[in-house]
Order: sequence, then C-alpha cells, then structure tokens
Amino acid sequence: MNLRNDAQLIIDAAITAALPDNAVKKALEGENFSGGKLLLVAIGKAAWTMAEAACQILTDQINDGVVITKYDHSKGELPHVRIYEAGHPVPDANSILATEQAIRLVTGLSSNDTVLLLISGGGSALFEKSLIPLEMLEDITKQLLASGADIVEMNTIRKRLSAVKGGKFAKLCEPARVFSIVLSDIIGDPLDMIASGPAYPDNSTCDQAREIIAKYGLKQPKEIKELMDIETPHQLTNVTTKITGSVTQLCEAAKTKCIQLGYEPIVLTSSLSCEAKEAGSFLSSIARYYSDRDNSLAFIAGGETVVHVKGNGLGGRNQELALASAIGIAGLKDTAIFSVGSDGTDGPTDAAGGYVDGNTQNVLTDKSINIYKVLENNDAYHGLQACDGLIKTGPTGTNVNDLSVLLIKR
Repeated sequence: MNLRNDAQLIIDAAITAALPDNAVKKALEGENFSGGKLLLVAIGKAAWTMAEAACQILTDQINDGVVITKYDHSKGELPHVRIYEAGHPVPDANSILATEQAIRLVTGLSSNDTVLLLISGGGSALFEKSLIPLEMLEDITKQLLASGADIVEMNTIRKRLSAVKGGKFAKLCEPARVFSIVLSDIIGDPLDMIASGPAYPDNSTCDQAREIIAKYGLKQPKEIKELMDIETPHQLTNVTTKITGSVTQLCEAAKTKCIQLGYEPIVLTSSLSCEAKEAGSFLSSIARYYSDRDNSLAFIAGGETVVHVKGNGLGGRNQELALASAIGIAGLKDTAIFSVGSDGTDGPTDAAGGYVDGNTQNVLTDKSINIYKVLENNDAYHGLQACDGLIKTGPTGTNVNDLSVLLIKR
C-alpha cells in the first residue's frame, strides 16, 4: 500500500491535465490576425508554455514578442520572442526592465495591429511598471504577503501602484486590438484580478483599497496614500478576452486518477480559501471520521489558502497545510494528506508542497522536532524536509491554484 506513490500519480495526472498548451490552441481556433502587425506579450509563471503553444500555431505570423516569467521557468528560446525572467512573489528590478520592454513593444501601434496577450498567475509581480520607488513597492508587497490578505485584496492594492495593472496596459496598446487569453489562478475566475487585470476593466474601487489598507494596518507613505485615491479604468473598448483552465479542471483530473487507483473520490470544494493550518486541521478531522470505513476514499479540495506569517522560518501555504494536518492524522493507518501548488513552487522555496501520513508526527518526535513550534515559526519546509515530506516537481508550466488531497487506503 504505497500511498506516496499514489499521491505522486494523482499530482502528475492533475497537473498534466491543467497544462495550457491545448487550451491556448483551442482559444486561437478560428482567429484571424491578418491586416497588421501581430505582437505577443506573455506574462506569468506559465508564460513560456503559453507562448510556445501560440508560436507553434501562429508560426511566422508573430512579428515580435516579449515573455516575462519567473526565474527558472523558461525552457529555451522561442522564434521572434525575447524572454525575460524576474522576481516572484515580490517584483524586482528585472520585473521593471522586462515590463518596460513590453510597453515599448506596444507603443505607437495602429488600429490594424493586434497584441496577443497571454496571462497566467504570478503576473502581478512579474509584470510591473511601478508608480512608486521599487523599494517602496517591495515593502508594501511583503506587508501584504505577511498580513494574510487574499489574492483579491492584494491585487486591489497593487493595481493602484502600477502603470500596467487594472486595465492600464490595454490603454497603452490603444488603438490596437488586444486579444487576451487568460489561464485562471484565482477562485471564481475574476478577470480583473488575475495578474491584476492588465487588460480588463477594473471592478475594484478606491474605497475598497482604503478599507484593505485599514483592515491589515498596512504602513503607507504619502506616495501610496495618494495613489489609493486615483480610480483605475472601468471601461475598455479594444479588448477581447478568452479564459481557459481553472482549479475545477485540476480537481476533476485528480478525481479521475483517484478512481483509476481504486479510491472513491469526493470533491469537497474547488474554492478552498482559509488559513492553511485550518485547512490542514479540517482535512485531518475528515480522516478521523472516516477512518473505520472498509473502502478506499479520496477527499479532494482545490483553491488557495493563506498564511499569516508570524515567524521567520521557510515554507509555503501548501507545506504548512500538510504539516498542520499531520497532527490530526497521527496514528491513523494507511492515511495520507498532501497539498501542492500546480505551478510547482510553494512560497519562496524549491518545493511544490508537502506530504504527510499517520507516522509523520512520530518520525519528527523521534528527531526531537515539535510540530507545533515548527508551525508557529512558519518553518514547514524544514519540518517536512526532516521527515522526507517535501514534494518537488520543478516548474510545471501551468498555474491554476492548489490541490489538497486526503487519501484513506483499504
């Protein structure tokens, strides 16, 4: 009964199903980009994979292009395209440099031209032309990440600090047409929030932004405070948008694989949104309730949890969820819980997530490691490393939220 092997098979199947290649090809079917220049701009953790698919379909139609992705997420050269790697989850100097190249690319276009904009999660940090000094942007981003703010709240703030977010990039492209293909990484697929909506009318307001600042007690210099009072574009006339991929697809693929492996699968939700430790505790409570069943069960949850950082350890939301769940399933036979980020990276680490089973807590106790103290210090990476619980996939080429699964094997 190799639960770890089953977990890996489920992860592989789910991520493969969520790869954007076929989705990009489908979105481009029947589209005609003749009559003017065709320029490609791809941003996000899945930018290279999406751009490669577009290049294969459009062959020599693309005149020029820019791809902006996370460090180590590029897989080689692409025709007629310049590739940049930059910082995530905090923007850095390369984020600014790459975005400036994209802005130059779309400057001075005519109404006959088209910008093919490929968007995936992570674009908020990677695609940035800041209206405030970079060090100030880095500080407010770190504050938001540590506060426990969800992605919608974070992007509501980031839009107002940027020259390209919140529909502003589409305005820079005018009068050219923008054809946008979006790989969703946010629950509910809010197009104005994915990568902070560079080519979609902004539905958030200044009042909401100010409420978020107050809610989390964020420090804001006067430069930021002034930008919170400036509304973003609420209407765009030059954009066509197609959305593809989602966390629902990730969950359904995991469900199919679980059936093949002999589990009875139950998809709990595709909109998991709470503290990572609470999600781990919830899954472990389900494990205890069903521990006396005679058949193999799989409980699947997709979404995106948050971590309220209080310690100085290393980890990510999926690792913290997994390690927290080890407490509740301690001693349970043939029971495991794992959680992974579909992009292959979880927080500022080289791990996609974490895996634990009924013996994890005993292994750590034997090594004089206290799970509670590890979690208090937000150091799930080292806790999981000590019990061989880290899941490492490397960059996957997609980004459609996280997958958390409880396995009970009989």
